[in-house]
Amino acid sequence: MSELEESLFALDWNNNISVAIITTISYEYMLQFEKEVTYVWGRQWSVMTYLYLVARYFGILVVMTCACWGGLFYIPEAPCYGIFLFMQWGISAYFALAKVILIWRLYALYNQSKPILYILLGLFLPIVALYIAVDIFLWSRPSAISVQEVIITPNIKYCTAVFHIGPMLAIYASIPILCYDILLVVLAIAVLMKHLKERKELRMKPNTYVVMIVRYHVVYFVMHLANQIFIAILWADLPIVVMNLVLLFNDTAPFILVPRLIISIWETHANDNCIHVSTTFEDCVCWTLPPMEEHEMDLDA
Repeated sequence: MSELEESLFALDWNNNISVAIITTISYEYMLQFEKEVTYVWGRQWSVMTYLYLVARYFGILVVMTCACWGGLFYIPEAPCYGIFLFMQWGISAYFALAKVILIWRLYALYNQSKPILYILLGLFLPIVALYIAVDIFLWSRPSAISVQEVIITPNIKYCTAVFHIGPMLAIYASIPILCYDILLVVLAIAVLMKHLKERKELRMKPNTYVVMIVRYHVVYFVMHLANQIFIAILWADLPIVVMNLVLLFNDTAPFILVPRLIISIWETHANDNCIHVSTTFEDCVCWTLPPMEEHEMDLDA
């Protein structure tokens, strides 16, 4: 196809994917809004409440910016580059926040173990530094990626990103991040195995909260693995259709999963007959009560 036809094809796919992203995130927000009013705005605030609000509303800001950028609405070329940088830095900040939430959960699962917390935070700091380095050397350098305005007609213009290097640097940068994710999911599965063994010996059912938190750790790991792979292959010369489908996944799945990781625990609390103990820390250490207790305790996040 001609250059003009290819530009129109790219614009059409961009706009369709943008509408799909806005629709998906808006629908997800409406589905969760009643729960948010009940379990966030109608309860005592804690550390996890603040993490939820940042994850929810900063995530929506980043997603909507990503959806509107690139053709759905006209943006002049000069501010287009600045918005592009905000998108990329915002996505990195969001994933760093997601890891903080997972660390907080593991701290709960390991009975507020200080060594576990210090080890995870100590290893997390290099990951944050890596996120910053990737944003600077890959996403913020015009020699690596640039933004240009495509003019189809005087009234039809849109911004697009042009990649100037291959995917190898992005692949290498993703390896330490994925290794850290593997560590988090292994620690979660290990505590679940220990919990299941203890409950089996006591002939008790597994604790709902432990199973739920570990399940979300595994789901997050799979999602983030796919996300890192997709980010890396964006630097390759992908067909327009494939690239837009990748962006659809990257701009929806993480921003749906992370808030659900928090609010689903609160919803389960509301439907259980538990002894409620309010603290500034984690959601639950239900399995630490003596086995003869009729009820299980949850620590409120």
